[in-house]
Amino acid sequence: MSTGTHARHGTDRAPRRGPRLSGRPRSLVPPLVLCVIWGGAAGVLGLWWSDTASVVGAAGWLTDAGRITGLLAGYACAVLVALMARVPLLDHSIGSDWLARWHAMGGRYTISLVVAHVVLIIWGYSLTTHTGVVDQTTTLVLHYPDMLKATAATLLLIGTAFVSARAARRRLRYETWHHLHLATYLAVFLAFSHQLSNGADLVGNRAAQLAWYALYLGAAALILWYRFLTPVRRNLRHRLRVTQVVPEAPGVVSVHLTGERLGELGALPGQFFRWRFLAPGLWASANPYSLSAPMRDRRLRITVKDSGDHSGALARLRPGTRVWAEGPYGAFTEVRRRSPKVLLLAGGVGITPLRALFETLPGEVTLVYLARRPEDLALRGELDAIAAARGATVHCFVSEPAAHSLPLTARALNALVPDLAAHEVYLCGPPGMTDAAKRALHRAGLRRRHIHHESFEF
Repeated sequence: MSTGTHARHGTDRAPRRGPRLSGRPRSLVPPLVLCVIWGGAAGVLGLWWSDTASVVGAAGWLTDAGRITGLLAGYACAVLVALMARVPLLDHSIGSDWLARWHAMGGRYTISLVVAHVVLIIWGYSLTTHTGVVDQTTTLVLHYPDMLKATAATLLLIGTAFVSARAARRRLRYETWHHLHLATYLAVFLAFSHQLSNGADLVGNRAAQLAWYALYLGAAALILWYRFLTPVRRNLRHRLRVTQVVPEAPGVVSVHLTGERLGELGALPGQFFRWRFLAPGLWASANPYSLSAPMRDRRLRITVKDSGDHSGALARLRPGTRVWAEGPYGAFTEVRRRSPKVLLLAGGVGITPLRALFETLPGEVTLVYLARRPEDLALRGELDAIAAARGATVHCFVSEPAAHSLPLTARALNALVPDLAAHEVYLCGPPGMTDAAKRALHRAGLRRRHIHHESFEF
C-alpha cells in the first residue's frame, strides 16, 4: 500500500547531480581529527628515524621493521581507545557510525601491526643470536621484562579481533559481543609496560617516555571521564524511570520514560542513548536505542523491536523501573542537513529515529516507510498526523502482499520522489534494505555525502 498526505507523483527524468545546498558549512572536525591521527603516526616514525643510525643485514632490517610495527601498534592502541571514548565533540560531529567504522578499520590495521611486530622481532632476534625461532620465542617470553603480560595482551587482542569479525559477530548476541570487547582495555593495559621496558626507541629516551605516558594517560582520562564519570553524574541528576510500555506493532513496543531536568541532556531528534534498565535480567547490559519522538518537558520515548533477549524483555517492564542511560550519542540529526529538501527512507523499526526527524526537520520533507506487512507499520497513525499537520508527504509500502511493495531501484525512487537528486537523504533500516537503497540512490544521482545512514549492526 502507499498512502500520502499531499502526495505527489514523480516522473522519470535525468538526475541532476547533488542537492541545492543551503550554505551550511561542513564540519571541520573529521578532517582535523584525521590530520591529528596521521600526524601522530608520522611523529612515531620520526622517533624511530631519529634513533636509528643505520640498518645493516637481514637481521637488522627485520629487527628494525619489528621496532617500527611495534611503535605504530602501540600508538594505534591508544588512538583506538580514544576514538571510542564517546567524546561529545567527536560523536556529534563525526557520528557514532563513522567512529565505529574508523575504530573497526583501525582495529584491523592494529592487529596486523601487532602480528607483524611479533613475527619480525622473533625472526630478527633469531638471526642475530643464531638460535631457532622456538628457542628465541621462549627466551623473549620468559626472560625479558613484562613479556608475559605482553603475550597475554597479544592473545586477548587477537581473540577480540576474531569475535569482531563480521562472520563471528552474526552468531553472537549484542550483549556477549559488548562484554567480550571490553577485553581490549585489559589488553592495552597489559601491553603498556613492555613498551617502556623493551622498546629500543623508548628505553633511555626520557622525552619519548613522557610523550608515551601522556598519550596513554590522555586516552585513559577520556575513557574514565566520558564512559564512567559523566554517565554516573548525569544519571544521579536526571533519575530516569519508566512510566509506561505501549505496544505499537507485532513485537514492537514503545517505552515511555520521565526524569528530572531532562532539557539539560540536549538530546536531538535522531540521536540515541545506551539504555540500562535496572530490572532482573536487564541491568547488566546497556543497549543502544534511538529516541522515537522529540524530547518534551520531562518525557522521553524509545520504540524497540523484539530482536533478542534484551529487546524482547522490554515489553515486560513495569512502570517505575529505574533506568540508567548514557548519551545522547550520534550525528544522525538536523545538523547534517544542507538541502531544503529531505527524503527520510525507513525500513522496519528503522522508523524510530526518522519519526522524530519527520516531526522536527524544517523544509520540504518526504517520508518513505517500508515494512514486511501492513500490521508491521509501527507508529503509522502518528506519521499520518504529522504529515497532515505540517503538509509533508508520507508513503508506506509493504512487501506482503507484493502488489503493494516498492522496489528499491533508482527508477522507482525517482518516480516516487520528484527531483530526488536534489534531496538530502536520511536512511535507517536493516542491512539488506539499506545496502539496496544506497545503490539505488547513487544511481539516481545522489552523492555519498548527501546520504546519511544509521546502522543497525554492531
